[in-house]
Amino acid sequence: MLVTGASSGIGRAIALAVARAGADVAVTYRSNRAGAESVAREIESLGRRALVLPLDLADEPAIERLGPAVQAGLGRLDVWINNAGADILTGPAAGLSTVQKLDLLLAVDLRGTILASWAAARFFDEQESGGAIINMSWDHIATGMAGTNPQMFAAVKGGVAAFSRGLARSVAPRVRVNVIAPGWIETSFGERLDSATYRSVADSTPLRRWGTPEDVAGAAVFLASPAAGFITGQTINIGGGVVMG
Repeated sequence: MLVTGASSGIGRAIALAVARAGADVAVTYRSNRAGAESVAREIESLGRRALVLPLDLADEPAIERLGPAVQAGLGRLDVWINNAGADILTGPAAGLSTVQKLDLLLAVDLRGTILASWAAARFFDEQESGGAIINMSWDHIATGMAGTNPQMFAAVKGGVAAFSRGLARSVAPRVRVNVIAPGWIETSFGERLDSATYRSVADSTPLRRWGTPEDVAGAAVFLASPAAGFITGQTINIGGGVVMG
């Protein structure tokens, strides 16, 4: 299995969850090599094999090499999870101009996911067993949220969801394509909020709490498993009921 952007946060939780479920896991990172290597050690402590690969989603040739690299390192690749995305809220990119943030989101979250999904689909089409692709969206694309950053995020993540449905129809029946749409998840963004805002999010959520990366990981394990073998072109919201339907 391959999980992009797995050096921390949701990607890390997914990588560890699928390893606990019995998968050997390749994890990618762009800048946080130490984090990715730490995840790999945890995977190996669970008795599974791990592979660490650098990846810049703006580098198309690197994306094309990814599938064969995982196959060479782990022997096979059955599930490709496109988790990597640009952090415009808490990382260095938080200081960029609005247009620079938009360009980054379009390049990484939308273009990068599309290119990686196409690469995954071609790779899986060439192997007898096919495969599964899981992409990451956002639950609020269905309802909207005020603010410039949410507008941009909804645009790119809405694009990912729409693209994934089209891809699912194009590559069936050999390849399944599904989407996970997290909502308010306790990552580095949530940790930086003031206590009042943090509480208001929990209070406005029907399940009365923030989600955790492990909540998202559980959905990934399901969609990657044979239990989801008759599911494709679907989006699962992991948001505690803030967005329903």
